[in-house]
Amino acid sequence: MPTTGPSSSRSLTIVQSVMRHWLTIFLVGYGIFNALPFAAPVFMRLGWSGPADAIYTGYSLLCHQMAQRSFFLFGDRLMYAPDELPLALTGSTGTDTLLLRNFRGSQALGWKVAWSDRMVSLYGGVWLAGLVYWAVARVRAVKPLPISVFVLLLLPLAIDGGTHMLSDSLGGLTAGFRYHNDWLAALTGNKLPVTFYSGDALGSFNSMMRLLTGVLAAAGVVWLAFPIIDQSARKTVERIDRVAELRRSAFLQPGRANPGSRDQGRV
Repeated sequence: MPTTGPSSSRSLTIVQSVMRHWLTIFLVGYGIFNALPFAAPVFMRLGWSGPADAIYTGYSLLCHQMAQRSFFLFGDRLMYAPDELPLALTGSTGTDTLLLRNFRGSQALGWKVAWSDRMVSLYGGVWLAGLVYWAVARVRAVKPLPISVFVLLLLPLAIDGGTHMLSDSLGGLTAGFRYHNDWLAALTGNKLPVTFYSGDALGSFNSMMRLLTGVLAAAGVVWLAFPIIDQSARKTVERIDRVAELRRSAFLQPGRANPGSRDQGRV
């Protein structure tokens, strides 16, 4: 039989508080999670290589961290092309990926953010969309996205990421069809600057697509998952309120058997 003593009551109170404020807790915790990759170059700038290395290593489990697709802080440029980096690239995708992944920056070029621009838009987009959801949900109930809309929002990310992987595998990091985007230049009649078609720098087609598709996917995830989580959290709070009320009734009427045990077991 579930306990009904003080420790059980405290546990229910903690659960209820977490469920009431789950979104605030998420925004704070996830905000810190999103800030740490930007703390790494700050730490490198300050000479705190130990904490910076820990962040780079930890976030490398979530991201390729290739330098040509990452932001740099405290340098002359926000992003660099592969031939602007002090690396002897070989043309081999595997070898070059490791070289670009391991390069974290220098005093002259600045220091790399601990994950790529795609991860900045995707993970950061979830946090921003969560903030928007918090503001909207305070004034009105939000329904989950239809699955069809959710899939449509994820599709651009899948296409963009998939074609990048295919391009890198078949043509290498600096020679694939997604690096020069000759197909796009032909499609648009070369009406835009060469820097738009080629490379991964900020303002290029590749960079814009990574940022845009990341934000779209993030919005889809939040508007599908958060209303569901919110509804579940509200139901949990209501169940705990019923248990608390039954316990108060039992306390006022000591002769009654433990009336809250059945509901408590379902919380």
